[in-house]
Amino acid sequence: MSVLNSHDGREGIAMPVDLRSDTVTHPTAEMYEIMRTAPIGDDGLDFDPSVRLLEETVARLLGKEEGLFVPSCTMANLLAVLAQTGRNEQVVLESSAHMFTSERGAATFTGLFYLGVPGLRGAMNLDQTEEALKGGKHKLQTGLLAMETSHNNAGGTVPALEHMAAIYRLSEACGVRVHLDGARLFNASVALGVPALDVASHADTVSVCLSKGLSAPVGAVLVGCSATMQQARRLRRMLGGTQRQAGIMAAAGLYAVENMVARLSDDHQRAQLLSRRLNELGLPISASQPQTNIVQVDISQTGLDSAAWTKNLENEGLWVRPWGADRLRCVTHRHIDDNAVERASDCFRAGMGQVPA
Repeated sequence: MSVLNSHDGREGIAMPVDLRSDTVTHPTAEMYEIMRTAPIGDDGLDFDPSVRLLEETVARLLGKEEGLFVPSCTMANLLAVLAQTGRNEQVVLESSAHMFTSERGAATFTGLFYLGVPGLRGAMNLDQTEEALKGGKHKLQTGLLAMETSHNNAGGTVPALEHMAAIYRLSEACGVRVHLDGARLFNASVALGVPALDVASHADTVSVCLSKGLSAPVGAVLVGCSATMQQARRLRRMLGGTQRQAGIMAAAGLYAVENMVARLSDDHQRAQLLSRRLNELGLPISASQPQTNIVQVDISQTGLDSAAWTKNLENEGLWVRPWGADRLRCVTHRHIDDNAVERASDCFRAGMGQVPA
């Protein structure tokens, strides 16, 4: 990767350092070649062989019976909810979970209520979770509980497997199925140093995104038992998620899960390097200590809000995302090398120079 962080190959042109998200990753050269030569069919009529192989591979990796390839992890999460709940039930989630803060608009047409439970670093409070799961004549019946790892809004944190197991046991005791929003599941497994199967074992259905750190161009896979996946497949068609020669994209996704997981540790190490560099600047900012590839930067003591900081940093050649009024989110990925981290640190120093005294 060039120190210029150029995604379009234009050597000699200083492109911005892009830390907005790991979704900005481009496919590898190997992915492009595999996409060109992938065997394809019509996944809406009978099946697409490359899609089928991707679904089977991810299901096996995560210890589930079947998989379903969909355009996005948002759709995968929605299908998991629809396939396992009934109208007028509730879905219990950690209160800052992505499915709660960004995807619960689905409740407007699913007839479900999303209930947030307080948590710490993405881990749900066990006592309050148990209380939320209990039924009663004055309470909605809980149809599903959803966990998330790594946890986006908590700064890429990874709840301990013991915690996930405890949540799963509570849910089982109440007859409630569990879904895992694993958009960055492989980041979590790498951070924990365990196979993804160990993480997925604490949920009935699991979604994984292929187009973040794994660098595939598009898509996600939902896995679970055969009965749930058959229902999800039927619902996918109703939502317009059936794709035709989808094997072109699925082939890249298959390469991603088979070849791109181990390198995620590089992204984690660069996130740690970025955190150290920012905290060493001596500025009134504070970078989180990342477990995975997400660094949150607290800029509340600088006198500028996140929108102003985002603009200042953009002027210096660094792209980040505002995360609330007083935080910025920076996400490392395979297009970010050590030199890009140093450039990002320099941009923060220069951006602070634009703050009024």
